[in-house]
Amino acid sequence: MATDYAPLDLPEDGKLAHNITHFARALRKAGLPIGPGRVVDTIRAVEAAGFTDRTDFYHVLQACLVSRPEERRVFREVFRLFWRDPRYLEHMMSMLLPQIRGVQEDRPAAPAERRAAEALLDGTTPPPAPQTDAPADDEIEIDATATMSAEERLRTLDFELMSVAEMADAKRMLARLSLPVKPLVTRRSRAALSGPAIDLRQTLRLSLRHGGEITRLARKAPVTRWPNLVVLCDISGSMSDYSRMVLHFVHAVANRKGQGWARVHAFTFGTRLTNITRHLKTRDVDAALNAAGAEAQDWSGGTRIGASLHAFNRDWSRRVLGQGAVILLITDGLDRDPTGALAAEMQRLHLSCRRLIWLNPLLRWTGFAPKASGIRAMLPHVDSFRASHSVASLEELGRAISDPGDTGEKARLMALIGAA
Repeated sequence: MATDYAPLDLPEDGKLAHNITHFARALRKAGLPIGPGRVVDTIRAVEAAGFTDRTDFYHVLQACLVSRPEERRVFREVFRLFWRDPRYLEHMMSMLLPQIRGVQEDRPAAPAERRAAEALLDGTTPPPAPQTDAPADDEIEIDATATMSAEERLRTLDFELMSVAEMADAKRMLARLSLPVKPLVTRRSRAALSGPAIDLRQTLRLSLRHGGEITRLARKAPVTRWPNLVVLCDISGSMSDYSRMVLHFVHAVANRKGQGWARVHAFTFGTRLTNITRHLKTRDVDAALNAAGAEAQDWSGGTRIGASLHAFNRDWSRRVLGQGAVILLITDGLDRDPTGALAAEMQRLHLSCRRLIWLNPLLRWTGFAPKASGIRAMLPHVDSFRASHSVASLEELGRAISDPGDTGEKARLMALIGAA
């Protein structure tokens, strides 16, 4: 039923409603689904709650404008930049300009900070670059022969540092990716005209029609089948951005016909295990992930990897891991629970599948070493340990699945653990 919005009783010279509208427009450009009705509801809520306390104002806006847990980080960055500094526009413009080393602090962009900057500066022309004292007759030549194209840069860019436009392009690239797999050769056989082996039983049956005389050798060939793909995706607070992009890739794999997988099963876990397989069957990726996010109530919460794997091994392993399934485990390995149970559950999980591949976004850091106890407990029980922070890292999954000798970074990290 449509809501009838009556005129608001606001001061004639007040700018609060205008600022809230501008703030909601910036959130919408940053990727949050906000319509005019929610903006009116927000203004009414602020009118009822008052504007005397900054904390209350923050939570009122968040309750009205944020509908999913993964949107809180973007909301926090936009709120901080919009309502804190009266000169936020100049500050955000300077963030988007190329910086000169030594003039401003050289630091990487914080998560969601660039998305907030581009949302607040949408349609605004950045200020011109400062003039230098170099002579007018000096020419600066830049050799761009070895520079990467925009698509190549996007392939290697970290998911957490992408802008809104870059994230949309990355999702389109993930939708085009495939994850081919080789068929499994079973112990069963079928009749074939030119099979590699002789079917002795069928040959004897045929000879009975001719009084026991063998007139033709029957042939047989092994039966092949496609394995299942099982995805276990960590959706805790530290993994929410990466998990959402990986689930875009899993949705494309689940809905692409003819690439080899018998079935694709997907589970999310934070503090509990949630089966989202049926949601990924929805053709529209946004509708599928929204339904999966509504089903998984622990999105952006804590992490209990050991308890979640115990629930999977107890309730689902026999249903989905039969006949040589491949498991993709996406997590950073930072578990709150004791690691003794985690190691036992990882060993049980490894013994139940044909190949276990661990995707960890922490590998994007140069010089990554397994210092966390959860990572040390899990690493010995995986077949391959690879990164999952960019489109390029997901493109290499096909080789990790098809090549049994591909261990990724496992051998190097296991050597570090042994030397520690």
